[in-house]
Amino acid sequence: MEGVTDPAFRDVVMARHDPLRLGGVFTEFVRITEQAASPGVIQRHLGAARFPIPVGLQLMGSDVTLVAASAATAAARGAAVVDLNFGCPAKGALRGCAGSALLDDPPKVAALVRACVDAVEGRVPVTAKVRAGVDDADRVEEIAGAAEDGGASMLTVHCRTRAERYQDSVDWSRIRRAVEAVSIPVCGNGGVRVTEDIRRMRSETGCAFVMVGRAALGDPWIFSGERVTRQVAARFLLDYAGNLRGLRSGTPEGAAARMKQLLRYWTAGGLVTDQDRLSWLREPDPARLMARIEAALGDEVEGP
Repeated sequence: MEGVTDPAFRDVVMARHDPLRLGGVFTEFVRITEQAASPGVIQRHLGAARFPIPVGLQLMGSDVTLVAASAATAAARGAAVVDLNFGCPAKGALRGCAGSALLDDPPKVAALVRACVDAVEGRVPVTAKVRAGVDDADRVEEIAGAAEDGGASMLTVHCRTRAERYQDSVDWSRIRRAVEAVSIPVCGNGGVRVTEDIRRMRSETGCAFVMVGRAALGDPWIFSGERVTRQVAARFLLDYAGNLRGLRSGTPEGAAARMKQLLRYWTAGGLVTDQDRLSWLREPDPARLMARIEAALGDEVEGP
């Protein structure tokens, strides 16, 4: 979700959801490498507090001292939750011994969580997000237990292993095993494609919550199950583009590139189909891309 779930996108999603339906959102991860995250960086990721839906800040790093200092700053800057990323399978994360690189070292997972719990001094919950394992899921209970031992208030389990990356097939039984191994709430993640999958994952695994990532890029209404029109879908994209242009670094080219990250997955409202998706993604002119979305408004009707 790096490069997508920033305030420009999150605000458009939160504006369209009841807080009781969408319980919370997270920032894209803040990478911690050679120094702790500054207050300015953390504030930029959090954005303005415009909605009652809690916004958690996600940190990814391996240096216990620097990650803990960043957690303390996040709590001071108003993050509702500090979440630690132990799941990212990207090569950059692995080179830095962060993300899912730490899954082979459960004691390090526990130590990072504990350091952040101590650093925030009870001001906000500290949670952890893990994958089911590295090459296999044999140690999912041990990994889950490490997060709990470190003091995590909640654990999110992405049911794929690091080796499985984002493959289509998933095994939700791994989430159930984590649920049975710990006493803290577990949030299930991975393989949710439609709204019904949210209910089904909770039923099959016993998880307390469900986190949705890529499917929410294709249909931001997946949390409520509402089926929107082409006009409503187009209005969402145009509002998102407007937020992007409002950024100090926003350019038409940059906004179009970010828009295409959504269009790669977009299904809401039938605006983009599998047959014409490439034509959207290959449009080189930002103005023509925006004009194509505006044309879909037609006789716009009021919608969420």
